[in-house]
Amino acid sequence: MTRASKPTRGVVRRSGDAAHWCPVSSHPPVSARVVLLCGPSGSGKSLLAARSGLPVLRLDDFYKEGADPTLPLVAGGRDTDWDHPDSWDADAALTAIVSLCRTGRTDVPVYDISLSARTGAETADIGSARLFVAEGVFAAEIVARCRELGVLADALCLSRGPVTTFRRRFLRDLREGRKSVPLLLRRGWRLMRAERSIVARQTALGAHACDRDEARTRLAAVVGRSSREAAAPPTLTA
Repeated sequence: MTRASKPTRGVVRRSGDAAHWCPVSSHPPVSARVVLLCGPSGSGKSLLAARSGLPVLRLDDFYKEGADPTLPLVAGGRDTDWDHPDSWDADAALTAIVSLCRTGRTDVPVYDISLSARTGAETADIGSARLFVAEGVFAAEIVARCRELGVLADALCLSRGPVTTFRRRFLRDLREGRKSVPLLLRRGWRLMRAERSIVARQTALGAHACDRDEARTRLAAVVGRSSREAAAPPTLTA
């Protein structure tokens, strides 16, 4: 899909240069924390994130490019397996999240799914926000690392059922011209059969499986907790 077709509520972006990524190597204080939002493709993550009222970082922009030799293939086929975690740059995504938590801004790639390529770079800026959502199919892959680094507020896995997700995903991908129709059908059928195992994997990685209503409730609870922490007077020491 093209950049313009995804919601960007809450994140101010400016042109920038993301030619390299700095490794995360220390644990300085953070000014914001992240809610990781994962779930099967088509489960409604982007819409839920956009309606949360929080800044949003789109983790699908960290897909590898189509010419990358490390891209995995669908078992027994020649199609690239874009639903395998190895099709995604987890280190770059984590670096961006930690930078947002510590400084409020970071460089991010601009990715076009229909081209399987990065088409530029921008700067994501969350201002003084104390919370933001990072949403994407593979968000669960970095739950443990975000927790270890002290930047995790919550991790949710959105699940709406295989049939509902299949329909929403196919109509979205067809409307946005993400890939060819035969590929969309093959992928959609494969993902529908695998949805329960996808959710099981993401929950095993530390995300809480929930439907849309429960996800909204948990997001509201995280926002409320963050607001109370911000309003609390500082602790005095002798």
